[in-house]
Amino acid sequence: MHSWTDTLRFAFQPVVNLTTGAVAGLEILARPESGDILAEARRDPALDCRLAVSAVRAAVRKETLLPLFVNVFAGTLADLGGLPSLHDAVREAGRLPWEVTIDLCPPYTHVPQQALLEAVATLRGQGFRICADGIGDGDVPLRLLSDLSPGLVKLDASLLARPAVVRSMRTLCDELGALLAVEGVETEGQCAAARADGAQLAQGELFAPPARLPAADVYVPPRSAAEVAAPRTGPSVREFVRPAALLPATASAGQVRALLTGSPDVSGVLLVDTTGVPVRSVHRSHALYADRPAAKLGDPPRTVGVDATAWEVLDVVAVGGRDRTSDDVAVVDEYGRCVGAVRLADLVRALAETRVEEAAGLNPLTRLPGSDAITGEVDRRIAAGRAFALSWLDVDHFKQVNDGAGFAAGDELIRAVGRALQQAATEGARVGHIGGDDFLVLADPEGLDPLAASVLDADWSAGGRPVTLSLATVLCTPGSVTDHRQAAACLAPLKKAAKALHGASWVLGRAGVPGHEARRGSRPTPASAGWRPRGACRASDACGRG
Repeated sequence: MHSWTDTLRFAFQPVVNLTTGAVAGLEILARPESGDILAEARRDPALDCRLAVSAVRAAVRKETLLPLFVNVFAGTLADLGGLPSLHDAVREAGRLPWEVTIDLCPPYTHVPQQALLEAVATLRGQGFRICADGIGDGDVPLRLLSDLSPGLVKLDASLLARPAVVRSMRTLCDELGALLAVEGVETEGQCAAARADGAQLAQGELFAPPARLPAADVYVPPRSAAEVAAPRTGPSVREFVRPAALLPATASAGQVRALLTGSPDVSGVLLVDTTGVPVRSVHRSHALYADRPAAKLGDPPRTVGVDATAWEVLDVVAVGGRDRTSDDVAVVDEYGRCVGAVRLADLVRALAETRVEEAAGLNPLTRLPGSDAITGEVDRRIAAGRAFALSWLDVDHFKQVNDGAGFAAGDELIRAVGRALQQAATEGARVGHIGGDDFLVLADPEGLDPLAASVLDADWSAGGRPVTLSLATVLCTPGSVTDHRQAAACLAPLKKAAKALHGASWVLGRAGVPGHEARRGSRPTPASAGWRPRGACRASDACGRG
């Protein structure tokens, strides 16, 4: 009598780190030669559990050291209250539970949510990692997603056509302490979009198709100059985590040497105690004598938390010995368990690229970032649902200033205005020089008054000639604009209104609300063309109207 296992094979598809280009793990996919065993497993929790166990055993036969992603239906967990047989299979395979991520798959409809959450808590307590799969193409409620608090969220590639959604999911993942992945990436354009929108991991045919043997190499398109640079605080260490080669603290030097010999791409081995906490680090350079405990030959591990930045990792390395500059740094979770390792070469390369990208975007006159840095931050605040104020400041009649005082005096004026804006900017504000005499300032609404006073109340001059400035500000509350383009469209008529006032001027408006307030500047005489009473506004002045 034939068993369902007789016609079932498994394929492996890499999950790729978009920052380092390294394989972060392998998703194990059931590939029956006939029938639809997945449909049966969706209805039969016991069968689904047996599939997960078979997937782990199939990975063992392929002798892969990479972390594993095992698919389990949400209904299976809720029904069985955990997966004890899977835990046993992982232990029998000599793997650690935190090397296995449970890909929690839809459907969620009619799944008892409390039972599901209790089962997830059981698995997490055993050390397994949890991934919410099928987001965007499945039926997971957002409240349940938050309650699950997964370590990884996988989005369907169809959402890449809706970048605001992907950016919003990245913000949610940051709040949950999760990584964001995109599945089904098939083109370089989709890969670039995933990176630009904040995805850290991806999988799909572009990198490597599912195969019977784990892929040794994957194709990852290089980052383009147009892609958004990392924040100035430094990219998160999460973006650089590679799988770590782990052995128990009781391992012999011979076991370490055998692992290193069979895995030429592994630079070192971390020895962990029974709870997964790193206790020693053994590098290839160590003299490994087979009859000695490896722990006596290794060094104390260098560790960082999973929420550290790349700069903080370099700080940890800096206090170590110079002879350990090639060692990997262990990354640990909130329990101190090893979740992977970071290679210093990856960090140095990424930080150098960040500095080059930042330098390329700086205005050569003021050394301030250009519009891309500001608009990118605007989009991030919109995705995060944060209120903000976007301001546009320029010098009145700047061409006449240059013609009368000379371009050198004009350049010095621009540099002085840029310095004043930087000094006046409150914490979290961003100042950009978008060319000529135009500046952009992104700030929290409560920081507007002191900033405006500091630049508008100053006595400005160029070559002895008095100069005034004009400031236009649009206040954007959550939901009032969809992206930086709409915010800029709201700002344009406000700038025009500010330029129509005499003297140092400041006009403030609110996105989506007709009219504006003239906070500084004197009105032209009624005989002047286009004069209207203060605060009045044509319908075309309002953002999104007329």
